[in-house]
Amino acid sequence: MPLPSEYQIPAQLSERLRNADAVTADIMTDVIGQVCRRLPSLGQNEKSFRLERLLESGAWTDAALALIELELPLWQIRRIAYDEGEWHCALSRQRELPDWLDSAIEARHADLALAMVSAFVEARRLSPSMSRTSVPLVRQEADSMSEPVLCDNLG
Repeated sequence: MPLPSEYQIPAQLSERLRNADAVTADIMTDVIGQVCRRLPSLGQNEKSFRLERLLESGAWTDAALALIELELPLWQIRRIAYDEGEWHCALSRQRELPDWLDSAIEARHADLALAMVSAFVEARRLSPSMSRTSVPLVRQEADSMSEPVLCDNLG
């Protein structure tokens, strides 16, 4: 059984997004239910209320932007482009870096909202758990290659 920090997003969700023609309420419900970890804990604040209104009105592109803002506050849209019948959406944590230095998450789809939701799902899958601290963990076991040695040569 995976720990909460090892939460896995089902592969079927990504496949469903790839095969869909357009965003539907069912797709957004599944994305929120399977991917969103912060949203349930936010309660009814202004941002979650805005997301609900966007979902009720069918404003899928704006809802995708709101999901990114709520769930991945450190991520931003780096690029949205339309090329040869598909929308390309790239999300990045360091948008100011040149393209060749940035490790952006990219998704593409014929529907703009689905391209954005797909990029969101992939970024959420790859982003570290929000429950982890910002301080890196130190291994408890000593490495056999780096054992302390006494070097007293005072003479």
